[in-house]
Amino acid sequence: MANKPKIGIALGSGSARGFAHIGVLKALEENNISVDIVTGSSAGALVGGLYCCGIKPEMIKNIAIQVDKKLWMDFTVSRRGILKGDKIEEILKLLTGGRNIEKLNKKMAIVATDLQKGEKVIFTEGPVYKAIRSSISIPGVFEPVNHKDRVLVDGGVVDRVPISLTKDIGADIVIAVDVGFSEYGNRVFHLLDIIQQSIDIMAEKILDADKIYADIIMEPPLSHIESSQFERVEECAEIGYNTTLDHIDEIKEKIKLWKEKNSRTNS
Repeated sequence: MANKPKIGIALGSGSARGFAHIGVLKALEENNISVDIVTGSSAGALVGGLYCCGIKPEMIKNIAIQVDKKLWMDFTVSRRGILKGDKIEEILKLLTGGRNIEKLNKKMAIVATDLQKGEKVIFTEGPVYKAIRSSISIPGVFEPVNHKDRVLVDGGVVDRVPISLTKDIGADIVIAVDVGFSEYGNRVFHLLDIIQQSIDIMAEKILDADKIYADIIMEPPLSHIESSQFERVEECAEIGYNTTLDHIDEIKEKIKLWKEKNSRTNS
């Protein structure tokens, strides 16, 4: 039996608010908390996928800051979405080096949604970039991905924060990161904000039931950030970083308790 728990992290969807995941991963690394298993939906799949390909959190942040919207926004006249998604797929292929999920140093699972059947689709093998592209396909914004006779859209539709999935694929300790909702008040909604908010509301009940499988739930205070505010990378990352620092002692205590329980079981 191992004397170190397998630590899994479930990174949730939330469009621009998902940049908080960068700060979460950075804080864990700086405190020598090694993550063995990463799962992600939508923005969580994007940040988690790049991280599992060996890109350091600080580098992910720099890429997010430097990649201009014009580089990945390929508008199209289509009834399936306003963005074709080919440009972002090419960028993802380049960043991930075309690597396959099953060949990564960390165990990874990426969630997408089968639009026709309303089912969860879990990627545990195949190209990382294709899985991320499927998971970030916000309905009405990106054209869906056709993959193995399925039509795939955003993972957040069926599993906003893939907590139980993280447990199912072998995590002893599950850290869940829910980047939550935006509080719009009387502000004008952009199309992306409307769609993301709708997805979040629908997925909330599923998430509530799933939370029992998490050992630590982190909810960075991001409600003032709109889904479409991709320019607020640094702010989101910093909030994620500080939230994680607030939970470090709790995480270390969970690890300590696991080791104590494990050593008693083996003695």
